[in-house]
Amino acid sequence: MIRLLVVLVLCAVPAAQARPPENPDPELAPWYNSLRQPGTGISCCSIADCRPVDYRVVQDRYEAFIAGAWRAVPPDRVLHREDNPTGRAVVCWTPTAGIMCFVKGPEI
Repeated sequence: MIRLLVVLVLCAVPAAQARPPENPDPELAPWYNSLRQPGTGISCCSIADCRPVDYRVVQDRYEAFIAGAWRAVPPDRVLHREDNPTGRAVVCWTPTAGIMCFVKGPEI
């Protein structure tokens, strides 16, 4: 319950702390808003917290390049979706909450 409260509060953080990526495509907003955290169904937040990233597979686990570093994606944060319209991996992340959701991109 505390984790749920933390996520809800983090999703309400002003855009000053979680700026959207440069040149966001507003047509993708419904897809970003459809992302839900595995197990809870809570929103992964919005385009302000989600962005395309480089990713790789290391020992059967995903890593995403976030804020200048490779970060391990917790397996329980991976969304198994085939409808990623960005053409790249997408991670929903904040410095305080960490990785909330990850959608893989085209296979590398």
